[in-house]
Amino acid sequence: MTTRSGPAGGQHDPGLAAIISERRQLINLAYRLLGSLTEAEDAVQEACARWYAMTGQQQQAIDGRTPAACRKLASTARRRVRAAQSPATPTARQASMVKAFKQAWEAADIAALISLLDPRATVTGDLGGLPAALPGPLQGAEQIARTCLAVASQAPGLTLLERTVNGQPGLIAQQNRITVMVYAFEITGDQITRIWAILNPDKLRPWAGG
Repeated sequence: MTTRSGPAGGQHDPGLAAIISERRQLINLAYRLLGSLTEAEDAVQEACARWYAMTGQQQQAIDGRTPAACRKLASTARRRVRAAQSPATPTARQASMVKAFKQAWEAADIAALISLLDPRATVTGDLGGLPAALPGPLQGAEQIARTCLAVASQAPGLTLLERTVNGQPGLIAQQNRITVMVYAFEITGDQITRIWAILNPDKLRPWAGG
């Protein structure tokens, strides 16, 4: 028995052709939103799967939307996101939190690390095609704290430096004065809610000199 995916009967589907031709652009857009190539590819794949799960009428409702209508939807979405966001933590406070996280990591103080992390905090790794160095994405304060200590134990001589990352206080990790990882933080109130661990060699270049 043979199964097919996509449009039945092997007929040419303009929608499928459009998706294929724009796939790289869609992945790039998703990557800018998610910060992870793997997650971006998964998001685009899921969007394609949902498209083919729709009825023809549902697909048509998405197709003739005009650019003006799409801009209005995007504007509404941005307003809702801004309304849902917590007030930004002052930069000085962020720097203080990152410094405390660095000191707790260096001291292998798991209790201090956990106290600095939101219980539902997450870590997302941007590996850039490298073999997974983090068993991620990680979720939960205790799991993140234990993984930080495991990374330190497996990388003797690892040095953490406070640096500006994406315009915000962050950390870079070096071995033998070579930058091997960069950490960006999202902080809400008095806790770290998200960490981006950047291992992608192309993205590490701005911090190559430490």
